[in-house]
Amino acid sequence: MEFMGFFEGLLMGPDLLWSILTAEPLLTVSLFIFFGGGVLFALAVRAYREYRLRKSGMPEVDKMSGAAFERYLQVLFKARGYKANLTPATGDYGADLVLSFQGKKIVVQAKRYKKKVGVRAIQEISSAKSYYKADECWLITNNYYTSQAIKLASSNTIRLIDRDELMKWMIQQKKSA
Repeated sequence: MEFMGFFEGLLMGPDLLWSILTAEPLLTVSLFIFFGGGVLFALAVRAYREYRLRKSGMPEVDKMSGAAFERYLQVLFKARGYKANLTPATGDYGADLVLSFQGKKIVVQAKRYKKKVGVRAIQEISSAKSYYKADECWLITNNYYTSQAIKLASSNTIRLIDRDELMKWMIQQKKSA
């Protein structure tokens, strides 16, 4: 008997909702506007993000090899006014690029990953700072960073450039080109 009572209650729910909505037309219209507006807003935000992604060229970056990503960053930094040199492919001591800008020497490690960048990359670029006698060290990825990597970078004053910031740079470059 309790089993039948549950289903009867379950079937009463839609009937009750319908009677409330038809009894108060203003409530019905308000709910449709509220929920419909929320859905439209979510779709607009999603479309805008996809537009920015396509406009930035990030899908092409996601398909690059690691070496191609390093060369791409070299071109991007040169366009931004930096003197940018690639390090040797082997024996780079943790840096992929050495930048010079306004009297500062910056070592950069590029990580084109399909997953989040972890602590090991932070350790590598940190050692490169000493080896190259650099003023700053940056780690750039087409992805994001693990929380542990963010903590270690913070304690070692390493600048992290993630997917969002890289995408902004790419869009700015396309606008100025």
